[in-house]
Amino acid sequence: MNFELPFIPERPVRPRNNGLTMMMDKGLSIRETEDFLDASAELTDIVKLGFGTSYLTKDLKAKIKLYHENDMKVYLGGTLFEAFIARNMFDDYRKLISSLGLECCEVSDGSIHLEHDRKLEYISKLAKDFTVLSEVGSKEEGILIAPGKWVKMMDTELRAGSWKVIAEARESGNVGIYRPNGTAHVVLVNKILAKVKSEDILWEAPQKSQQVWFIKLIGPNVNLGNIAYDDVIPLETLRIGLRGDTFFEYLPEEIAAAVRP
Repeated sequence: MNFELPFIPERPVRPRNNGLTMMMDKGLSIRETEDFLDASAELTDIVKLGFGTSYLTKDLKAKIKLYHENDMKVYLGGTLFEAFIARNMFDDYRKLISSLGLECCEVSDGSIHLEHDRKLEYISKLAKDFTVLSEVGSKEEGILIAPGKWVKMMDTELRAGSWKVIAEARESGNVGIYRPNGTAHVVLVNKILAKVKSEDILWEAPQKSQQVWFIKLIGPNVNLGNIAYDDVIPLETLRIGLRGDTFFEYLPEEIAAAVRP
């Protein structure tokens, strides 16, 4: 940090297993990637090359190499995995991520129908060679999954070999764990947290209000994903109480009482 300031919550240093920030790269150029890394590398743990953007991104291997050189986990968006599965090309997908030098991958079924037992098989097979993140929840607006089913899917996917389970929200933040207006399904989230360890879940939270809500619920070291490249530093200020939305979260009460409006 650039200077000393008391009452800042402790954040684990990278590589870390908790308090993760996953940035969603939706097609940054090499120059933009270099600028991002110059500004935010130390604050970013994981990069997702969103949905199917890796199919179109120029200098893909060079970009992945830049992220790896900055000690970040990189994986292709789950939608691309589903595109390969829909075409009966699982082995081709596995060869692709190997050829790109990736150590991580995502298994999801947000856009296609995939029997859960089959999904667990894919997780188990990939976990032998890769660090797997698996996504739970539908990308379709209006599809509600019972809390008990969320818990069961997360639990079985972790048991099958997932490093983290991702709670679906899309890049828009209005499906899955969120209502169409972007507010969280509070009962659903609390029921999940009652059964699944917080450190095992990566919550997609692209909107600032969602990030604030999870930080206040779980704390500064909640795992958050689908963060825009230019929101990584603003998110970190939310985590440590240096932004208005979380300003009073970590101040001692006697100090807060004296300055609170």
